[in-house]
Amino acid sequence: MDMTIIPWQMILLCGLSLCVGWGIRGNFGHEYGAALAGALAAMAIVLLSGREDWWRYVHYFALFGAIGWSFGGSMSYMMVVGFSHSSHSPTVLYGFANLFVIGFLWAALGGAGTALPAFLIGFDQNETTPLLSVFFVPICAVFVGWSLQAVLMDRIFATKRMQRHENPLYWYDSDWLAALVAIVAALIIILFRGRIDMGTSLILYMGIGWFAAFLLLVNVFKLRMTPPRGDNWAGCVGMVVGVLGYCWHYKLGGVAFATLMTGFAGGIAFSFGQLLKQLCIRTGLQTNWHSVMEQLQGLLFGLGIAVTFGFILNRTPPLAANPSFPPWIEIFAVFCVLIALTYLNYRKAAQTWVDILDSLPERMFGLPIVGWFRHSRGWIGWFELFYIGLSIALIAILTVNLRDPIPLISTSWLGKGQLLYLVFLWWIVIFNFERALVNFSPGRLITEGVITLNAIICTILVAIGAQIVPKQTGSIFTFSDWLWKVSVWGIVIMVVTTFAFWGIKHALYGKQHAPGAALHIRFGEDSNAPKAKPKAGEPHP
Repeated sequence: MDMTIIPWQMILLCGLSLCVGWGIRGNFGHEYGAALAGALAAMAIVLLSGREDWWRYVHYFALFGAIGWSFGGSMSYMMVVGFSHSSHSPTVLYGFANLFVIGFLWAALGGAGTALPAFLIGFDQNETTPLLSVFFVPICAVFVGWSLQAVLMDRIFATKRMQRHENPLYWYDSDWLAALVAIVAALIIILFRGRIDMGTSLILYMGIGWFAAFLLLVNVFKLRMTPPRGDNWAGCVGMVVGVLGYCWHYKLGGVAFATLMTGFAGGIAFSFGQLLKQLCIRTGLQTNWHSVMEQLQGLLFGLGIAVTFGFILNRTPPLAANPSFPPWIEIFAVFCVLIALTYLNYRKAAQTWVDILDSLPERMFGLPIVGWFRHSRGWIGWFELFYIGLSIALIAILTVNLRDPIPLISTSWLGKGQLLYLVFLWWIVIFNFERALVNFSPGRLITEGVITLNAIICTILVAIGAQIVPKQTGSIFTFSDWLWKVSVWGIVIMVVTTFAFWGIKHALYGKQHAPGAALHIRFGEDSNAPKAKPKAGEPHP
């Protein structure tokens, strides 16, 4: 593995991009928040990779990167963070080990999603449509299925988040229903197409893998990472195994390498970021160290996936220079990144304004401020109306530009990619700041201030970096030997870093509980980990 060819500009931009996205993710949370960081990092890699053939696919990399990084947002990890602060030594070791596991799972799926477009060469069965395009109908089907699931669950049960354990479909606080809906959506597409293709196959591998691991690890072996918090970590184990099985089936060794390499780098990033937080707390200085931890984790995640892509820059096959994608797919990819992804996050911001500002009523002229397209919230509010307007404008502009290029939009794919990156970057940075503005305090400077500063640096890098980065060319490469090396060394690094971080925590705090998190003890007579499902009428821990 030759690291000398990896452009430092790409590594820096990707690191800062994921740092920005991860800091914003911390304010919105879960799958949709993590997807912001994934889209931004994927575009950063493509734009400063030196691969001109990748520029044509920048919006597809962004979409698949967002989807890949989103899955990890389903995992609960705050109690694991608390374990690493504990006064109980075995709990601390358990905490750092599971931080590595969570980081591995999160980054592995992110790396797989980001890498997939780079290895999908050739055409579908009709020999005219690029192979990548077969994924979009199944993706749409899954998105529609999840949307219907959210609407129906809200309409039928309307369970509040802190009382979600009272929902009759509650099963270890997991996303089992979403996994089932994805499988059903794929099966419907298979029924209509009359065959299983690479798009539907990936969904089945991941969905079935989710259930296999969840049933085996949680229901059979009773392995619960943070009871009574959710056990989606087990489902993510199954999805990673499913992705690797998919790569073996379709001979996508490069995607498997990116999955494992990014995963192990992510394990280090997630656990080391938490250790750095403890080192900072030990200084005695007072600030929002949790936000510092999140942004450091994002930075390290970004460096990990950037180095991974550095290794495969010249080892992925050349992509078609002028692929014939159906126009709706071109528009759909950009729409998902700029409209759908930002709306799903920033409707939470609009709700924050309503909750904090006394001068802002919940309804104006009979419409709610934000309706979430949910029955319990009023369906369509002012926020939705404005986003519908933005949607119409974007679709109209992109449609016209496909027929007759608009002067505002560059005719070069590098220029289009830079425009997409910068619009998306500042869209999420400004909206994140507006969310915090209604309740701003000096402590927010460590979050919004640092995010804005990093975004300025990213703007400079993306604007001039592509002119500096040496051009790269693709080639065919077999990753079989690399897969074994990465797997072996990754496991060794996991063991060594876990024990090293455990030892450093004790060197810093001895047997005392480290400040910055509630006291959690996972094992022994003093364990305070709940063992039973939360009772009805009580808030979910």
